[in-house]
Amino acid sequence: MTPMPGHRAAVLGHPVAHSLSPTLHRSAYRALGLEDWTYDAVDVDEAALPGFVAGLDDSWAGLSLTMPLKAAILPLLDHVEPLAGVVGAANTVLFQGSGAGRVLVGANTDVHGIVAALREGGVTRVATAVVLGAGATAASALAALAQLGCTAPTVLVRSLGRTGALRRAAHRMGVEPAFDLLGTAVAMMPGAGVVISTLPGHGADSIAAELERGERAGPSSFGLLLDVAYEPRPTGLGAAWARAGGPVVAGHVMLLHQAAEQVRLMTGLAAPVEVMRAALQVSLQPADE
Repeated sequence: MTPMPGHRAAVLGHPVAHSLSPTLHRSAYRALGLEDWTYDAVDVDEAALPGFVAGLDDSWAGLSLTMPLKAAILPLLDHVEPLAGVVGAANTVLFQGSGAGRVLVGANTDVHGIVAALREGGVTRVATAVVLGAGATAASALAALAQLGCTAPTVLVRSLGRTGALRRAAHRMGVEPAFDLLGTAVAMMPGAGVVISTLPGHGADSIAAELERGERAGPSSFGLLLDVAYEPRPTGLGAAWARAGGPVVAGHVMLLHQAAEQVRLMTGLAAPVEVMRAALQVSLQPADE
């Protein structure tokens, strides 16, 4: 794979000031000797997205997308890679060609990030799983679980009436999840081999509190938890899960691996994962103090 002609990249989202993506990508560029490459965080909401994308010139190599843009970007693309199309979410845009021949390609590296994070936690195959949440990251979680052998996970949501997009994505990927409400989480989670929370940072605090209050079934009953949120660190759910005796993979591990795959796609070079991990740990250090 050869590097693309542009040398600018950015993460778009709303809000986006908290993003650690610039830390990850910039550390990779330095390690790869890409001295003329830049990577910034730009606050863009759904309404402003079409105009922003239309105004990008040939100096751009790619975009990272976070909430709430992963589905909103799809109609603006010339081509959507199959995985992103099935999931219904692209967290990556690649600019190929130049001028009138430029093509915008949508890709999904969140699935790669989730699979890699679970593997870091020692999981190579999943029999039973619970997913918390119904957004774009939940769809990526279903695709990741399917890659690891679980095609009938349980998905817990705040409202069953707002699961249409996720149900359609599941159907496209051949996954048949069972849906229930988040109120059943404490009963459902301990028996699963893997639990993936796609809720925002404090979105699972009530579940964590209930888990702390409830009777614990013992360490052997708690499978691996991947909490994709990385602020606060640890999350309430991650801390409660660990105290109950369950293994936890923090969200920054998924963030690392999805960013590494973005670096590979945007630059055409293998990402320096351990350099990126070290830079990420430095950025996260204040949260431990």
